[in-house]
Amino acid sequence: MITDLTEGKTSRVLWSFFVPMLLSVVFQQLYNIVDSVVAGKFVGAAALAAVGASYPITMIFMAIATGANVGAAVVISQLFGAKNFEKLKTAIFTSVISIAVLAAILTTAGIVFCRPMLQMLATPDNIMADSMTYLSVYIWGLMFLFIYNICTGAFTALGDSRTPLYFLIASSLGNIGLDILFVAAFNMGVAGVAWATFIAQGISSVLAFIVLMMRVKKIPSQSYKKFSWRMLGRISRIAVPSILQQSFVSVGNLFIQTRVNFFGSDVIAGYSAAIKLNTFTITSFATLGNAMSSYTAQNTGAGKPDRIRSGFKTGLLMSFVTALPFFIAYFIFPTMMMNIFVNSHETSIIQVGTDFLRIASPFYFVAAIKLMADGLLRGAGLMSAFMTSTFTDLVLRVVLAYILSYSMNSEIGIWLSWPVGWTIAAGISVAFYIWFTKKKLKKTIA
Repeated sequence: MITDLTEGKTSRVLWSFFVPMLLSVVFQQLYNIVDSVVAGKFVGAAALAAVGASYPITMIFMAIATGANVGAAVVISQLFGAKNFEKLKTAIFTSVISIAVLAAILTTAGIVFCRPMLQMLATPDNIMADSMTYLSVYIWGLMFLFIYNICTGAFTALGDSRTPLYFLIASSLGNIGLDILFVAAFNMGVAGVAWATFIAQGISSVLAFIVLMMRVKKIPSQSYKKFSWRMLGRISRIAVPSILQQSFVSVGNLFIQTRVNFFGSDVIAGYSAAIKLNTFTITSFATLGNAMSSYTAQNTGAGKPDRIRSGFKTGLLMSFVTALPFFIAYFIFPTMMMNIFVNSHETSIIQVGTDFLRIASPFYFVAAIKLMADGLLRGAGLMSAFMTSTFTDLVLRVVLAYILSYSMNSEIGIWLSWPVGWTIAAGISVAFYIWFTKKKLKKTIA
């Protein structure tokens, strides 16, 4: 259902728009979490470590897909807010065609450099084979991943946060069933985990594309171009900084993973489980930020700055409500959360994850503020401000991870880098938001 985010009571419109997106995150993160749970419970700690060792690389591909999603969504939202339906359709088709070409290029490069990327991370020999298996299958599914993300971005830009939720529910449940079938019943090991994700993502991608095309066909318009270099340039002005932002964060995680790998497979396994839980939380905030981007972009296109201010307040409330249960679960019950991934006798692995969760979780409220402000800045097209905050967080996190872990001679030093980076970057994002609302909001070009 297409929804105009420029009309109606701000709080009601945003809550109605946010909740399905938040639920989408829950099911989206089930992909990664279930993969790790099945690997850890049914195959063993080494398999959990193998999936975890591949994770920073898979997150680079996910970062590119997400960045492209954001760029397309902002432009489509602006055009929808301005009721320019011909250009809106051009933007959608241009986005789909461009992302398919990019996915094909990255698939080729990924297959060629699969082993070198894992070697670059100093992946231990005892998990190299399984890491290669998981990563190779994942790379072959990049086309599905990218098409699905661009379709999701288009749905969201049109004010429809429910359709992506329905696809995610179906594909996530399918992934869980296939994981258990391939690993527990067929004994396929890490390969089974990878193929389950491939199949579930593939079906979801194809169905999302078909529904999007049907939805676009129903939008009334005059003739329009199926591809436009000018439109691609407009999308790229938002997408490229978003891709760089997402990718650089993922590259930073590669450096952190390299340092984590130095401490051995138990620390890798513990970190793998904890970072999946942490990613679940941060992705929830980021998704709410993406919703704020679409909301801001539509109202920017419609020339309604006052709705953006009130929307930001509602967004903060929503993000705090989201952060609270994560904080309670991770800070008060971290051992219980780690037992989801590994058996209770794996005490050293559980302790590693517990340490990480208790250090990071109190600062989730700070991270929520940062990502909500980032979403607003991105939706308004203020990419330099958005990038400044993000890179500050990234650089501090990577540099401090090495400095503190070397000085303490412990992985605890790595975990401590997260709160510091979030806090400083949040201060920068909020400062840009205040400056924007006071000085620039009414001058923003639709």
